[in-house]
Amino acid sequence: MLIKGYDYGPLVAGERLLQCAGFWSSHLLAMCRFTPGETRPAPEWFGDDGADTDALAEVLLDDQAWPAFRIPFKGGHSAVVVYRNLIGDFGVDYLLTQPVWPRKEDLSSYDGDWYGPGLSWRDIAHIAEAPNPTEPGVHDTAARLLLLLPLLADDELPPEAPAWVNAALTVIGAPEDSAQDTADHLLRNRRPAARRRGGVDSPLSGLSHQHTEPSSDESAVLWALNLTRTQSNALAEALGSRPLPAPAS
Repeated sequence: MLIKGYDYGPLVAGERLLQCAGFWSSHLLAMCRFTPGETRPAPEWFGDDGADTDALAEVLLDDQAWPAFRIPFKGGHSAVVVYRNLIGDFGVDYLLTQPVWPRKEDLSSYDGDWYGPGLSWRDIAHIAEAPNPTEPGVHDTAARLLLLLPLLADDELPPEAPAWVNAALTVIGAPEDSAQDTADHLLRNRRPAARRRGGVDSPLSGLSHQHTEPSSDESAVLWALNLTRTQSNALAEALGSRPLPAPAS
């Protein structure tokens, strides 16, 4: 598998691993911080056991075959989750790709700490519900939502968010009697929303804009990516978002 601008290692299609016992605990436990006085996060939260999780980790962390999970959506865009298995520099990279772009764009990386803007709940939900069946990758809504959930960077969530995550967890095999608690835990451990600083230049207009918060119909991630006006407008449409402000004349 090739991704333009991502030449670090031997990428292989990882979608088959979604059906393997131990995958979801491997993918989501890093999002589950342990708080003293609370139950320690465990693979059983996701319907797995420790042996399954350990066995699947050997596959996910193979330095000779780096699993990549493609999440195609509108306009030829794809979010891609890559297990970056560099010896001594393991991490998980979340990328955004489009065939006509000269290179991938970075959404976030995790190697014990998080780097990058992430995505709002609005964008994650929109991508999860808008698969592109003409492109290879993950098309199941629940799997798409949970693959992208570690990207969540949002200060306020809509009331339906816990129910959506609960339902997705149940679909992938999490115990029904504890799925809501697991969903609540995952959502509590999200990152703060991505922001652009007041008064910084728009990446497209070259002019100063003073407001710091995206409106409810604007994707904050558009401000963080190094895109042309045409690319940004196409991505905004794919995300169901309002385009970035046009340059002032």
